[in-house]
Amino acid sequence: MRFAAQAVALSLALATVSSVGYGKRVSDDQINPVSMELTKVGIAQSSAGKLVEATDALESALAVDPRNRAAYVELASVAKKQGLPGKAIRMYREALLIEPNDVIALSGQGEALVQKGAFNKAKENLARIEKLCVSACPEQTRLAGVIEKGAQTNV
Repeated sequence: MRFAAQAVALSLALATVSSVGYGKRVSDDQINPVSMELTKVGIAQSSAGKLVEATDALESALAVDPRNRAAYVELASVAKKQGLPGKAIRMYREALLIEPNDVIALSGQGEALVQKGAFNKAKENLARIEKLCVSACPEQTRLAGVIEKGAQTNV
């Protein structure tokens, strides 16, 4: 009992110090340059239609620096092209954990949700995009069109 007050004070101090690092956001210029270079390679491979090679490069980029939001977004895009909407949703979710207001990730995740048939969740993403975009942005228009087309196809 003599040390209870000191133990509580020490645990509060440690909890405060250890949580400081979690609250900071990382800007793109602080991401490892090797990871950014591998992301560029992955984007080029994806554009060339080499989806397996693109996946390898993007996963390597994330192994180098897991804070690379662009690699998550591009990896999700590759997964959508491969017909893997579940993986795409998961990758977009990882990107949104890094930057919750990423309109591109919200739109892409909404499209993948439509592929899975989760129209209500996709509409939630559309509502978030509408709040973030002051005027109509292309991601908002594209997601609204995908939801509309998916709803008509589903009926």
